[in-house]
Amino acid sequence: MKAREVHKAWLCLGGNIGNVVQTMAQALQLLDERQDVRVIAVSPVFRTPPWGKTDQDWFYNACAEISTILTPPELLEVTQTIERRLKRVRSERWGPRTIDIDMLAYEHVYALEMPDLILPHPRIEQRAFVLVPLETIAPNIKIRGELVSDLVQKVDNSEIQRMSYGHRWWQDTAL
Repeated sequence: MKAREVHKAWLCLGGNIGNVVQTMAQALQLLDERQDVRVIAVSPVFRTPPWGKTDQDWFYNACAEISTILTPPELLEVTQTIERRLKRVRSERWGPRTIDIDMLAYEHVYALEMPDLILPHPRIEQRAFVLVPLETIAPNIKIRGELVSDLVQKVDNSEIQRMSYGHRWWQDTAL
């Protein structure tokens, strides 16, 4: 049997219900415990204003770089399973949530459009809550031909607040 190739992928995690930082940490730990996924880098945590549906609590967001042998659809299934395990309920588009794990980009996949998955993630160029944390771990990846470090300069990130959790916050069991 042929060994599956290892690829990098970038995820955004966030939420605004409950202890979001703890829930994001649990999600990352669940990913890292798998044999087919490794967490390589995790951004700091940022407090961000709601986007899309603005009449709700602020969010906490972070991004992660992973390596995986999973295909994009397989990785999507894994992240959605983790969301369900962590009590994610999908009742309202862009509404309040305990956890959201979005696949932002996948190495060597420049355009993918499936019913449940579009890569790179749609509207990423408009979302400071994604670009600001992503820039801290992957400033040089390209999204639709533009560097993340350039895209972050084009969005209003004036309200985004970097939180003071430690460097390895996602591995902290005391959150």
